[in-house]
Amino acid sequence: MGEMGDVVIRAEGLGKRYRIGRHEAPYKTLRESLSGLAMAPVRQLRAVVSGDAFRRREPETIWALREVDLEVRRGEVLGIVGRNGAGKSTLLKVLARITEPTTGRVELQGRVGSLLEVGTGFHPELTGRENIYLNGAILGMRKAEIDRRFDEIVDFAEIERFLDTPVKRYSSGMYVRLAFAVAAHMESEILLIDEVLAVGDTGFQKKCLGKMGDVAREGRTVLLVSHNMATVANLCNRCILVHGGGVVIDGNTNTVIDHYVTRDDEGDSPTGKASFDLGDRKNPCPPHKLIIRRLKLRDGRGELRTTFSMGEEIVFEIDVERLNDVADGWLGVLFRSHTGQLVAGINTGMRPPYSPEPRMAQEVFELRIPALPFTPGTYTISVSATRGLQSRVDYVDLAGRFSVVAADVYGSGYPMTSDIGPVFLDGRWEINRR
Repeated sequence: MGEMGDVVIRAEGLGKRYRIGRHEAPYKTLRESLSGLAMAPVRQLRAVVSGDAFRRREPETIWALREVDLEVRRGEVLGIVGRNGAGKSTLLKVLARITEPTTGRVELQGRVGSLLEVGTGFHPELTGRENIYLNGAILGMRKAEIDRRFDEIVDFAEIERFLDTPVKRYSSGMYVRLAFAVAAHMESEILLIDEVLAVGDTGFQKKCLGKMGDVAREGRTVLLVSHNMATVANLCNRCILVHGGGVVIDGNTNTVIDHYVTRDDEGDSPTGKASFDLGDRKNPCPPHKLIIRRLKLRDGRGELRTTFSMGEEIVFEIDVERLNDVADGWLGVLFRSHTGQLVAGINTGMRPPYSPEPRMAQEVFELRIPALPFTPGTYTISVSATRGLQSRVDYVDLAGRFSVVAADVYGSGYPMTSDIGPVFLDGRWEINRR
């Protein structure tokens, strides 16, 4: 990523209010206008009789943004996440000066390029070639600048065969390729992108990810709205969570994503999501020994988390009580996918733990996985205490859960997906000459 410098975006007390409700048609025919004039005295009389003339109707309003304070520095790649209707797109439109804020102010240092809606600024009757110049001009590019970048734009968009075809005949994929190509190749200091990768095939999405990575390494500032947590995790060095028109959290990308995916529908973050209390079970597994007390999920730095990237270090911390009283007592965990498919398992009999201290009634076991081998998805954890391999003395099904987001685990520039299965292989290819 580019080196971060001075503040290039500053928003103070930003708010945007919209009126909602009935909307009158802005244009009327002469006949409709004359008819309205003739009926006006009748409507006024009805209003007086009903009392409506004395009741003032306030227009119903909604705040899409409210009291947003934000600073973004040069070279930052800021992810913006949140549920539908949270205010993410409105925030970008205000920053792009497409929408005027109701309250507050915005300061921008440098030219802004934006790709907020696919095909915005395209004229359907014009060809792809003509729309490159039209769209570039709308985004603030000079003709000489477009001329210089023209071949790169066409090559990136992969539309050379259709360059002189009217864009009304383009597919949605061709539209997004051309729109992204123009915006990404604009020589702007600030680039605003709103969910552009939701359209287009997988290959082009990977190409866009690579281009945005290049833009970030050039030291340009990028603001990215996306529902794809893998994209946010791989591109952004900082993230904000927007809810109800306000910024709920602003900080480390993994921390913000973790908070976002564990929020309930009301937007509240459930407490203890990464720490599961298992000691208040009323019916523990026969013979009724309540051994497994608590499960905690931590990252390699020791922070409680429920969302991890592929290949990241993860630690499962399990509090037990009187497992030392069980002859040949083992502790084990099983991992299942959200569909219930068994993915992996391990117990202390397979790889006994090392402890310099004598066994005690209360103990904390740690299972440390240096590189999480699961592909993106949600996984559940079941914990068991057994007497060797023969019998369970305590068992907690669905003791906890965690999520995995995609990452470029192979260093190839492409984040992995769950299409390859629930786990990825840490394999190495070699070619031997014969």
